[in-house]
Amino acid sequence: MGIISRGFAGRSREHNPELPPGQYLTEDFPVLSAGPTPRISTDEWEFTITTENGTVHRWSWADLMALPIEDVATDIHCVTRWSKLGTSWRGVSLDTLFAGVDTSYGYTMAHSYGGYTTNVPLADLLGGKAWIAFEFDGQPLDPEHGGPARLLVPHLYFWKSAKWVRGIQMHKSDDAGFWEQNGYNTYGDPWLEQRYS
Repeated sequence: MGIISRGFAGRSREHNPELPPGQYLTEDFPVLSAGPTPRISTDEWEFTITTENGTVHRWSWADLMALPIEDVATDIHCVTRWSKLGTSWRGVSLDTLFAGVDTSYGYTMAHSYGGYTTNVPLADLLGGKAWIAFEFDGQPLDPEHGGPARLLVPHLYFWKSAKWVRGIQMHKSDDAGFWEQNGYNTYGDPWLEQRYS
């Protein structure tokens, strides 16, 4: 993860009540990433949830497509200060994926193809708050935006919506992921401007 793309700098705040503090509105969809873009075919894609006792729940792409699919309209907010309003996604709710998962742990670590990790409390993945998203604006998700599938947790800064997601591991404590170990806030609420530790 030695390469960091352009755009990790902000602009001045706009006065728009739909924008969290310190954000500016963009009509684009900036691509910000650390490291090269993984190219994962749907034939090789797999998603897992691993519990504290080592049980692995596993879904292939075909398995994912067979689950109930939801349309999601939401605003997204990047810690680099851009916000994009009214975005359209399709994906599978984490509520659906966790329906058969038995765990007493309250925290998760999302893992991506390419090695990226980010921590999210389990409560922030359930209750209609998060999805494994595979379409954006009616089209398959581009690799640059995390395709074939990414985590979508729109109520937190977008670094929590891990691109190229490949699995979630249950954790007993809220251990830091990649950006959190590098100074970003453990939680990342955009309305509270929880950008950094």
